[in-house]
Amino acid sequence: MRRTLIVGAGLTGAVLAREIAERLDERVVVIDRREHIGGNTFDGPNGHGVVVHHYGPHIFHTNAPQVANYLSRYTDWRSYEHRVVAWFDDRWVPLPFNMTAMEIVFGETEGRRLNAVLAGEYGLGVKVPILKMRQSGSADVRRVADLVYEKVFLHYTMKQWGVAPDALDPSVSARVPVFLSRDDRYFQDTFQAMPRDGYAALVARMLDDPRIELRCGQSFEDVDGVERFDRVVFTGAIDEFFDHVHGPLPYRSIRFDMVTTESGHTIQRAAQQNFPTPAAQHAFTRSTEFRQLTGQGDIGHTTLAFEYPEDYVPGRNEPYYPIPHEDSRRIYRRYAAEAAKLGTVFFAGRLADYSYYNMDQAVARALACFEKEIAPRRPASAGREASA
Repeated sequence: MRRTLIVGAGLTGAVLAREIAERLDERVVVIDRREHIGGNTFDGPNGHGVVVHHYGPHIFHTNAPQVANYLSRYTDWRSYEHRVVAWFDDRWVPLPFNMTAMEIVFGETEGRRLNAVLAGEYGLGVKVPILKMRQSGSADVRRVADLVYEKVFLHYTMKQWGVAPDALDPSVSARVPVFLSRDDRYFQDTFQAMPRDGYAALVARMLDDPRIELRCGQSFEDVDGVERFDRVVFTGAIDEFFDHVHGPLPYRSIRFDMVTTESGHTIQRAAQQNFPTPAAQHAFTRSTEFRQLTGQGDIGHTTLAFEYPEDYVPGRNEPYYPIPHEDSRRIYRRYAAEAAKLGTVFFAGRLADYSYYNMDQAVARALACFEKEIAPRRPASAGREASA
């Protein structure tokens, strides 16, 4: 029976392991250098019994029915719609900045007038990137855009990425639009829910197949007999696989400060509170209250995670975010060219593809990798390429 080695037990690796085992009837060995499954989605109770997401909040949402249906094989769902508020000139406003926020910031009368101006230019129910608004011929539109740029985008971006906004790809600004609606949900996807038993349980069920062997606490470098596998699927950092031959790819990391408080109820205004203020005022970017995400009842405590972005330093912290600018993409393209030469080694996942995937995108990428790259061809041996 053919054997596949999958490096990484996160969502991407788990989906591919299950597809290869179930649909190709092959043996799969899944390794992960961490001592747990689920990758960055790993969750579970802390010392106070509060279920937390150990690597920061993960909220599942998608417009892809095939992804939702696929994951539904391995979990029941709890309906959940994410809401975010931002600290804006000593008051809380909903994010994305919307028509309600306009009236909070500018006052009801002026806010309504500005809402009408924006709706007249762009229509209702649309998300308008602030950089597009700053190019408007309307002084009122530019006034709103400049304020939102400074109060919502500028300082948050500098804290998150460690550089000024103009050093990043314009796609970053598209994540902070003005939403011409009174819908205060952070996402408008058709499917929004949380796995009822958590992400770790979802991944565990996905890996629960007699043809799948799981080895936690094992790195790719420590695998003996890689040449005996027929293929390798690598979901880790692609530059690490190639020993940084083209130089290291840059990432941003995060330090999480978990604060637990005795409380029989939740304490934040929303599950997530953003602080797009200068670093001198708030060094962290956001705080998340996990009981609001998980729906966990009164257990006498509640836990908040405060996020402090920082540079990625190998061996000290984790690489979370690929840095979106042309220099990093240029380096990645060199590694992608190296990967294309390897017929029996496949790369997929946020770190392997150097792409900022949401969870549904990671699942979709894994399914596409199986259908388009793995299933159509069954090579003889992965040994030579995997030892590259």
